[in-house]
Amino acid sequence: MAQPNMAVRVAGTWFATASFLMVAVFVLHGPIAHDLGHQMQRIADGALRWTVVHWVAAFALSLHALTGLVVLASGSRLTESRSTLTAWATLVVSAMWTVMTAVVEATVVARAAAAGDIETFETWWVFAEGMATGFAFFALAVAVIAANEARSPERATPVWSAQVAMVAGVASFAGWAFGMWFGVAFGNLLWVASSIIMSLWTFWFGVTLMRSQ
Repeated sequence: MAQPNMAVRVAGTWFATASFLMVAVFVLHGPIAHDLGHQMQRIADGALRWTVVHWVAAFALSLHALTGLVVLASGSRLTESRSTLTAWATLVVSAMWTVMTAVVEATVVARAAAAGDIETFETWWVFAEGMATGFAFFALAVAVIAANEARSPERATPVWSAQVAMVAGVASFAGWAFGMWFGVAFGNLLWVASSIIMSLWTFWFGVTLMRSQ
């Protein structure tokens, strides 16, 4: 059992670190503007902050992917069922998708907004938005992981917290769908708020795993 336990502690360390960074990212990022021109102006007015936030996001999402790989290789209770095995694998893939969004937004999108290059901005924004769909599925993966923790007799966090995280993960997915796919303005705020709550739980979960024996 020593090897699985070591893997779980390592995974917990990276999960907690990534989640802490993602909370900061969401707080500084804020909701995406419904109007693309307004969003471009917001980025142009704070291009340096936008760049830094998205480089941090790229690093944090890479750590999330690393966490998933370690968990998948751990042979621990975290991947005992088909649903959790699939969820951790989805977390890896979706995090890597969203890393691409973060890098594009930290570079070409920020520069195009600052330069007032509307054509370049719109082209790369569409690409970044498409890849960012990965985070919606990341949120669903967290919801499945949290649901499993709520049912597990070896749970790392209280039942209520895992249930809140499960709801937050589903709400994050719904917020992205409403805001980005269907153009409903409140969806963007729902996405940010629920993603913060979800990331606070993954931070707690990570810290607990990191301290497990």
